[in-house]
Amino acid sequence: MRLSLIAILAATACTDATNHLGNPLSLPLGAVSTTINTAADNTRRGQVEVFVKANHTSLLADIDAGGGPALTQAMDIAGIAVRDRPARVIQLQSDRAIYQTAPGALVTALMVYSR
Repeated sequence: MRLSLIAILAATACTDATNHLGNPLSLPLGAVSTTINTAADNTRRGQVEVFVKANHTSLLADIDAGGGPALTQAMDIAGIAVRDRPARVIQLQSDRAIYQTAPGALVTALMVYSR
C-alpha cells in the first residue's frame, strides 16, 4: 500500500501540467528578479514624483489641452507606451479634478499607466 502511494505521488510529480507555483527551481531567480524590478520601479516612481511636483501647474494645463511638453515628458519618465498615450490623456482628463489638489494621485496614475 505504501509503495503504491509513493509510486502515484512520484508519477504525478513528473507531469508537465502547469501549476500556480511554477518550477520550484526557478523560485530563487524569481525572488532576485522581483527585487531588481521593485528597485527600478521605486527609482522611476521617485523621478515621476519629483517631476510632477516641480511641474504640477504645467501638467494640469497640458492635461486640459489634451497634451503638451510637460505631460509628454512625464509620460516619458513614467515609461508609458506612446501608442497608449491618447487613451491615457482622456483618462487623465476625466480625473482632472482629483489631480488639482492631489499631485500624488497624478503620480500614481502615471505609474499605473506605465509598462
